[in-house]
Amino acid sequence: METIDRDLLEDLRRVAEVRLNEPIARHTTFGIGGPADVYVIAQNADELRRLVALCNRSQTPFFILGAGSNVLVSDKGIRGVTIENRARGLDGPMDNLNGSAVFRAESGASIAALARYLCRKGFAGLEWAGGIPGTIGGAVVYNAGAYDGSMATVLKSVQMVSKDGLQYELAVEELGLAYRESAFTRKLFEGHVILSADLVLQPADPDELAQRLVELDSNRQASQPRGRSAGSIFKNTREYPAWWLIDQVGLRGHRHRDAEISTKHPNFILNVGRATAMDVMALIELARERVEEEFSVKLLPEVAFVGEDLQ
Repeated sequence: METIDRDLLEDLRRVAEVRLNEPIARHTTFGIGGPADVYVIAQNADELRRLVALCNRSQTPFFILGAGSNVLVSDKGIRGVTIENRARGLDGPMDNLNGSAVFRAESGASIAALARYLCRKGFAGLEWAGGIPGTIGGAVVYNAGAYDGSMATVLKSVQMVSKDGLQYELAVEELGLAYRESAFTRKLFEGHVILSADLVLQPADPDELAQRLVELDSNRQASQPRGRSAGSIFKNTREYPAWWLIDQVGLRGHRHRDAEISTKHPNFILNVGRATAMDVMALIELARERVEEEFSVKLLPEVAFVGEDLQ
């Protein structure tokens, strides 16, 4: 554990709950990850803003943890401050031009829960997200998507906090959204954090949206494995889906200790026991090596690597 300034700890405690040496494995969908030096929980966007400002002011590194999906955290944990984002507020609908509606969702809101809620209320545009185990903030950062939908198709703008603790807004055109990446993944907003996002949705029949959710749930259950994972490990290439490439090189079902490439969907790696981050990394590297050797294609990770030894 790094030495954390006592004044910073006291300042953090004035804002939110603080835990020391918190095991990150308790908070990730993989069930993997060592201790966080300092772990704080933001319950709303204002607490998130204040915590980020404190870390920036003291020049202490910090990591924002949402739903714990789409990340592989080092067995040695995370240095500095880890901020769990539980900011889940929702405002709207607000009228928009052409009859659409705008909702403002705080960045710690579950995108799957939000999608299902808005479908019940009769607003279309997020149905594709009904099974994505992430937050609004994470979905913006990685331009999450499924079934021909993505954040880029519904996002209007984001509300941010700067390094100096000031709030400002960016339009979607300023975020550089592309396939599973954005200006955030390109490290263009270091020290800045998403507080909330404005989404543009269309009025629709709730019964039809409910049926669409049922169809997508059925497709997802048929194609994706159950169990502890981080979701898709690699981005699809322009020519081939990542799962097909991994399957072609004979790695479907391959295991390294308690980490296993899924027999149902080879772009998922499962923690089938007490897998470590290094066990998962061994399979990731094996898949990348085999695919590049066989197809001359470089698989790029979709999952984020966090903490010591994984940067």
